[in-house]
Amino acid sequence: MLNWLKKRLPKSDGSMEVTIDKNSGYCFGVEFAIKMAEDEMEMSDKLYCLGDIVHNDMEVKRLNEKGLVVIDREQLQQLRNCKVLIRAHGEPPETYRTALENDIELIDASCPVVLKLQNRVKYAFDKMEREQGQIVIYGKKGHAEVIGLTGQTLEKAIVVMEEKDLEKIDYTKPVTLFSQTTKSTKGFYELKEKIEAKIKEANGEFKEMDFNANDSICRQVSNREPQLLNFSKENDVIIFVSGKKSSNGKALYQVCKTENERSYFVENETEIDATWFKFEDKVGICGATSTPMWLMEQVQRFLNSLHEDLVLTKG
Repeated sequence: MLNWLKKRLPKSDGSMEVTIDKNSGYCFGVEFAIKMAEDEMEMSDKLYCLGDIVHNDMEVKRLNEKGLVVIDREQLQQLRNCKVLIRAHGEPPETYRTALENDIELIDASCPVVLKLQNRVKYAFDKMEREQGQIVIYGKKGHAEVIGLTGQTLEKAIVVMEEKDLEKIDYTKPVTLFSQTTKSTKGFYELKEKIEAKIKEANGEFKEMDFNANDSICRQVSNREPQLLNFSKENDVIIFVSGKKSSNGKALYQVCKTENERSYFVENETEIDATWFKFEDKVGICGATSTPMWLMEQVQRFLNSLHEDLVLTKG
């Protein structure tokens, strides 16, 4: 137990009620990728994975102990005659070319939603090239999925996330906008309005033919926002479990925090502080699309032990 577990609490009539959000946990794409990795490792001692299979260090460690070795793109160039897993985020065309040149067998676990978006971006890019337009992607520069998307545009796509990034766009030319699949729906439509306003400002009027906005956010992800709002209302305290590198986790945690001030972001149970809780609290556990259910269940078991082991501050 942690250092602050110092006293046993006398029995009380009340106790915390701890529940896990049934809608949290892996999205289809991540679940599919992990299943593919585990199935492959049953047949071989080692499987390489290009980047972390999921933005959760504890899950990466669990799979590493089973034989999944994480590599980067430089290391991929040095490999020969082996198997490499492509994670759900997808990859740019150059990764597939490298695999062919180096006799690498790819275990392609790219999410179908991401693959469809890559094809849409490639088609739109070819069109924009003919019309001297621009592809704009709402997303995090350097994110694995965004790297795969910009790869469809010969790295010509403009990646924007903050208002200052909008300065990169030439508003006198046609613009086609897409979104990283795990970004906030609200953020996408706010960005869309800003681009429309800047096009009007630059040209004196807004013509729909000059701007094509594509809401390419995964609905399995976007639907979690209203679900999390309700879940946050129903509970006194929210424990949001996610890897710190997860963009989706950061976005969904802010959804919880907006509705419930007593929302806390933790990577695992060791980061939980006993002073966050009262005996009578209803505590909800939820997480990102990259958060494994086993980890949320581990946090739940830990919280259930607080009634016996912790001295909590009564409000």
